[in-house]
Amino acid sequence: MSTLRAREPGWADVIEDNAADWSTSRRLIGQLGACEAAALAFCRLLERWARGDAAPSTPGGRQAALRHAADRVETALVGLERPLDRYLLELEADRAEGRSWYGGPGAGEVIEWGPVLKRAGVQAEPIRVAQAYLELAVLVRALEGLADMARIQAAPDRSSLWAGLFDLRENLERAGEDLRALAA
Repeated sequence: MSTLRAREPGWADVIEDNAADWSTSRRLIGQLGACEAAALAFCRLLERWARGDAAPSTPGGRQAALRHAADRVETALVGLERPLDRYLLELEADRAEGRSWYGGPGAGEVIEWGPVLKRAGVQAEPIRVAQAYLELAVLVRALEGLADMARIQAAPDRSSLWAGLFDLRENLERAGEDLRALAA
């Protein structure tokens, strides 16, 4: 990792430091940033409703907000496909024994969304909402974990970085299906 950085290292630095091509890493970093922002917005919207915060103020507004948030994440995920595929191809792990560097969903992230959606007056399949929420929460947590590893100078090796990004890609493909259905 470069010692000339004027800020604390983050997940983007790990991506950049392991990149074979600077332009590929820049595209991936930009799109992962967009995915992270959209995922946070989607999750926070649902979490506000779970706390009883009825914003927007009407059921129709909340329905539109869910559709907009799902569409925003789905669009970001579609834009992530090519840069992530290219980065994984260029990364070429030096051994096939790497392991993913992030965990699955925690117990606190498993929420029964049916009553929340009903109370909010939103018509959406609770299972799709739960699945999308979990996958997006894992994405956010994975990026935070990667940033933490960079800060303590314990970034994963190339094989583990490849394995983690590969696993994220698989999870996000499933989330994309649920988000498309929620945005429709």
